[in-house]
Amino acid sequence: MEASKLPCSFAPFPSRPKCHFPISPARAPGHAAFRNYKHSSLISRNKSARGAIQNAAAAAAGLTTAPVQALTEEEEETSGNSIRRRFLEFYAARGHKILPSSSLVPDDPTVLLTIAGMLQFKPVFLGKVARQVPSATTSQRCVRTNDIENVGRTSRHHTFFEMLGNFSFGDYFKKEAIKWAWELSTVEYGLPADNLWISVYEDDEETYAIWHDEIGVPADRIKKMGEEDNFWTSGATGPCGPCSEIYYDFHPERGQHSAVDLNDDTRFIEFYNLVFMQFNKKDDGSLEPLKQKNIDTGMGLERMARILQKVPNNYETDLIFPIIEKVSELANVSYARADDSTKTKLKVIGDHMRAIVYLISDGVFPSNIGRGYVVRRLIRRAVRTGRLLDIRGDENGNLEGAFLPIVAEKVIDLSSEIDPDLKSRKSRILEELKREELRFVVTLERGEKLLDEMLDDALGKAKVNNADPFLSGKDAFLLYDTYGFPVEITMEVADERGVSIDMSCFDIEMENQRRQSQAAHNTVKLTVENGSELTENIPDTEFIGYDTLYSKAVIKGLLLSGKPVVEVSQGNEVEVLLDRTPFYAESGGQIGDRGVLKVNNTAVIEIADVQKSLGNIFVHKGVIKEGIVAVGREVEAAVDAKLRQRAKVHHTATHLLQAALKKVIGQETSQAGSLVAFERLRFDFNFHRQLLDHELTKIEDLINEWIGDATALQTKVMPIADAKSAGAIAMFGEKYGEEVRVVNVPGVSMELCGGTHVSNTSEIRGFKIISEQGISSGVRRIEAVAGDAFIEYVSERDNYMKQLCSTLKVKAEEVPARVGAIMEELRMVKTEVSAARAKTAVYKASVLANKAFHVGTTTQIRVVVELMDDTDADSLKCAAEHLVDVLQDPAAIILGSFPGEDKVSLVAAFSPSVVSMGIQAGKFIGPIAKMCGGGGGGRPNFAQAGGRKPENLSSALEKAKTDLVSVLSKKAS
Repeated sequence: MEASKLPCSFAPFPSRPKCHFPISPARAPGHAAFRNYKHSSLISRNKSARGAIQNAAAAAAGLTTAPVQALTEEEEETSGNSIRRRFLEFYAARGHKILPSSSLVPDDPTVLLTIAGMLQFKPVFLGKVARQVPSATTSQRCVRTNDIENVGRTSRHHTFFEMLGNFSFGDYFKKEAIKWAWELSTVEYGLPADNLWISVYEDDEETYAIWHDEIGVPADRIKKMGEEDNFWTSGATGPCGPCSEIYYDFHPERGQHSAVDLNDDTRFIEFYNLVFMQFNKKDDGSLEPLKQKNIDTGMGLERMARILQKVPNNYETDLIFPIIEKVSELANVSYARADDSTKTKLKVIGDHMRAIVYLISDGVFPSNIGRGYVVRRLIRRAVRTGRLLDIRGDENGNLEGAFLPIVAEKVIDLSSEIDPDLKSRKSRILEELKREELRFVVTLERGEKLLDEMLDDALGKAKVNNADPFLSGKDAFLLYDTYGFPVEITMEVADERGVSIDMSCFDIEMENQRRQSQAAHNTVKLTVENGSELTENIPDTEFIGYDTLYSKAVIKGLLLSGKPVVEVSQGNEVEVLLDRTPFYAESGGQIGDRGVLKVNNTAVIEIADVQKSLGNIFVHKGVIKEGIVAVGREVEAAVDAKLRQRAKVHHTATHLLQAALKKVIGQETSQAGSLVAFERLRFDFNFHRQLLDHELTKIEDLINEWIGDATALQTKVMPIADAKSAGAIAMFGEKYGEEVRVVNVPGVSMELCGGTHVSNTSEIRGFKIISEQGISSGVRRIEAVAGDAFIEYVSERDNYMKQLCSTLKVKAEEVPARVGAIMEELRMVKTEVSAARAKTAVYKASVLANKAFHVGTTTQIRVVVELMDDTDADSLKCAAEHLVDVLQDPAAIILGSFPGEDKVSLVAAFSPSVVSMGIQAGKFIGPIAKMCGGGGGGRPNFAQAGGRKPENLSSALEKAKTDLVSVLSKKAS
């Protein structure tokens, strides 16, 4: 479906106060500026008047925005920037408030990225939030990757695009929307009416009548289409309605007849979609009229630019072509003279770089999950495509450099109209691109070589066997698993060479790896000896631990050192497989339960961990403390209630932490991993910088406020589609079944989660962040405690504080001031001690001056090479500088000391005349320090070094003396 047909994927506008366009007031009779705003086409023809009228409108509304700058004479009205401005101004003149583009990271957990223009208005359209304005207009940045294979190959598919839109929240409906859309297209943009075709929903006679009877579009240029093309729904139930689209006909000479296909890309392009949100779809599928009828439209900026600029495709518009020209320059090719294959590659990079730059700007950094994976995939496709164009290194001749940052600079240069803030983030964007590209090039080179060999082999075998060439799923998996080569790129390269891949086999290998990895992690070797037979006889474990911590169960299997056995005796570590269990097995970041299994009071197994293996079989790992355990025996399974409670508290606190992070640092953050343990919780998330102290404090305060609200949690199992429609957060990359468990903290958090949780937030008692740190590029980690662990943490810190108060003899609130005073006293003492040491060293140096000897015949150079016992490095430096001053030019000084255990300090100081002879202190001191197990260097006239072998210092100084005398004798003779 077209991008402009996708209002179903939308999200609330995050509160980012960035309005890049002049804001106009809502329609009101009192605004004379709007009454006098006769016609937008007049404005488009009078560039200075446009700014003046907009400024007058703003003034009439009492707004204090910056004045609108008049368009320069050089800016043509068909430019992308002009088309965008004219659209917004056209609707501002008709009472719409201009709102800024929302982030590419939507404020909606059910949507990965912003893929449609009306995203930010979802709460309003669904009736969850009251409208703030009766109507609005925007230019929304969007990213879609579901059509990525078509990018560069068709004239209109993109991963990044801008959607111009006008929206009515019960203010106006079909007549106005259609009238203005036609006026905008034919008057403001000047499109020939004869080139425009209309599609309407086949049952929407009202819309057909407006287009035909009131607008005057001939019947043979209005196409009635079915529900799939022209009826929009927000889901199985909820707001919905018919839509109508405007198409541009590039070849009207082909005639108007009933067989004309509006989906014919060689002739038509759909550029404007009008959605009439007028019904509510009920559970039984019936439609009832909405009390508030809404309008949602979308016009593709790139498509309109293509039409007005009269170029053959969207890529050759001024919105994208300057980027393609930069890539062409790096590739040393001419776009105009390039073949279709080369042009496609140039377009791919030009397109992808826009998406990459804007995603990173909005806080999405490359990673292996969620939005980060989208960025990483786009970067890798761009890098590989660049290499196919023989782009190596940067444009400065550095073949080891990165080229994406150079292209990104061109994207940023073009960003002033769509997002001026992009330039302030330039350094961060370029650095991230450079790091990611250089890291991937290593993987790419290694994988490409092996893949080429595999494809050559596949083509060779196919030729011999007279069959279609194919690459096995195992080979594709080998590239992925062993060499880190992305399977998407394997598929692309294979397709380019006409080789298919057995992806079903690849998926099987992926699943086997997941199971083997899990089994290895659990140290359960179910494939050893009769292991496979064992698992065939054991059904999945029934988990009943949500409702109870105790149950009776039957032992279905026993493993001793990974091998199946019939019985195990006291003292052995054993792995027990039950038919049912209240024990939670490690998953979703939450560790497994602990507890005991009792066999009729004759045997006791102390369970230390529970894992899942090979499907849904729970493996209870523990030690037999008493008796003998045998397969088939009934056991009483009891979970340690206190430890389970600690895990529940930390798991719910993790959900609250994610909600607080999104609220404090923005919706761009997303989960990258977690650990829910008894003693603490760990939460990894995608974010580009260290959190500030006040942000961490605000996060803690929010969570503790939610804890204090004593909110009852709600858990419910429902179809995954319903869960996502309700707004539940799903971890990207996780596989979910048709039915999912939703954990809801009303008003705070809703997530798909199979873990155990408290019944009420008050059970958490308290929350405290222990640490926040970076663990990899774009990924941060927070560790925290809650519940009993929180009480223990606070109590322990309180004891430390009491001890500190007792030692310092002050109250707790006086500790910071007292410690500060002590630190200042210590600093002053250190300064005094350092000064005293320096004076002592200078005094010793004065004595050493008497030990100076002369070297050279034509020039007498005074030389000192001495040991100064335990003198520290700073004092040694002062001594050397003093000696150079005392002995005067020419002089050469080498001093050494052992200021501490396993420490050596060395210093070399040469006067100007010695340096002029070509003898440099920095180069001379290095080999001497190496003898002492260290190194160092410095300037030609002064250098310091260190080492770890004081026992070699004497011999090192002797060598320094010998070498110095030798070289000086030659230079001064």
